[in-house]
Amino acid sequence: MPNILHRCEKAGLRMTGHRRLVAQIIGEAADHPDVEELHRRAHRLDPKISLATVYRAVRLFEEAGILEKLDFGDGRARYEDANRAHHDHLIDLTTGRVIEFVDPEIEELQRRIANRLGYSLVGHRLELVGIPVKN
Repeated sequence: MPNILHRCEKAGLRMTGHRRLVAQIIGEAADHPDVEELHRRAHRLDPKISLATVYRAVRLFEEAGILEKLDFGDGRARYEDANRAHHDHLIDLTTGRVIEFVDPEIEELQRRIANRLGYSLVGHRLELVGIPVKN
């Protein structure tokens, strides 16, 4: 799976130093950062990078299909590499934490439902929203 920087270059995007930095940070992210968090991380490495520059880079990467914009209902657009392996999300309403998971039973059930309705499933997005169970 080519990294974000490689895919940006292959898409013909002009990669400035700041765009390279944003691509690197997104590629290393294990979470789903919003633009402000991406800016905080970039700013630690290059204090000259502006929030506007990060916004423009993210928008450019999204338009090129390199990033996927996610909305977890908290009013903040979050981002992840559009080329990451498929996974679903569980959003903890109390903390805002987003847990990634893959469940073969859910995957098979979705395929069966699509097939029963006369479709061949080519993709899906599943987001579960919950609160921790108190034992």
